[in-house]
Amino acid sequence: MNVMYKTILSGCLEFGNQRSYEQVLKLYQHRVENYYRNDILLLAEEIFQESSFILTVPRFIKECSEKSWKNTLNLLEYVAGYAIAGNLKAWVVQDGVLVEQRTIEPAGDKAAIQAFLQGREMVKESGMEEEAMQSLNRAIEKFERHALAYERRGYVNYRLRNFDDALYDFTKSIDINPNMPDAYWGRANTKVKKHDLAGALADLEMAIARSIPHQSVYWSARRLKGELHLQLGDFEKAILELKLVTNRKFTEDDPNYKWQKNVFYNYGKALFEIGQYGDAVKVYNYMIDFEAHRAEAPSKAEQFFCRGMARQKAGESGFVNDLKEAAGLGSKRAAAMLDAMA
Repeated sequence: MNVMYKTILSGCLEFGNQRSYEQVLKLYQHRVENYYRNDILLLAEEIFQESSFILTVPRFIKECSEKSWKNTLNLLEYVAGYAIAGNLKAWVVQDGVLVEQRTIEPAGDKAAIQAFLQGREMVKESGMEEEAMQSLNRAIEKFERHALAYERRGYVNYRLRNFDDALYDFTKSIDINPNMPDAYWGRANTKVKKHDLAGALADLEMAIARSIPHQSVYWSARRLKGELHLQLGDFEKAILELKLVTNRKFTEDDPNYKWQKNVFYNYGKALFEIGQYGDAVKVYNYMIDFEAHRAEAPSKAEQFFCRGMARQKAGESGFVNDLKEAAGLGSKRAAAMLDAMA
């Protein structure tokens, strides 16, 4: 039985100049015909772009056999060896379940590649921002169209609170490769810091459109989008986004995992604001019960205070106990309410 998979591909590989580009194009076409007997998902004329010397796959989704998938991955990994920058993301989904994911990227000894890889690793280390910046600067000096280096440098500038520089870097990354969701995500966060919430929302829409639900950035963008709608008083829109995020189960190694408690908190607040008090209580119950390692969340006092308020509005018993718990944890608002009720 020939098993069929849903395959997804997205990304871009940069070859830097016409000579390298033409060499790779010929190699690609030769291997398609002679090695893989045309059993390849991506035709050369569909993905090679001579005007900028790149191989680009904005979004490709197709049902295919395992053989076609492996042939395509092998060929893309082969030509990535000739690239100077960029990457391709690949996913295999069967019956709605992710069964494989792969990142294909250059890994040679070219100066631009090595400088970027070093800088990317340094970004992960707290206190290594200056060293990361130097490596990423070298990558960009060696290859000016290095969208990934601009995106990572933008993140370093964001961490250093150089928000104007971060905005420049993320925008430059998007200008080079408008299909990379992480740059939109980074620019959205930067615009929040610069109090441009409308601009941030527009970038989050793009991050969602340029990613898929199997990527962490997709859910990070939905979470932040819900939070911004809540800040702006667009409670129905906030509920739409935050409900989706609370329904998603994240593994502990996913960056969204630690935010789940905070998502429940904001979701409950949005429900409370439109008068859905019973539903708000249910969400706050999940919030209080949910334990995440290094969770980003409001204080325990705030959690119990919010549930107490929702329980009171919903006519449920137990709200006084929540207020007492909140007051005992230092909530002045809860203490004032208990005094007024005495």
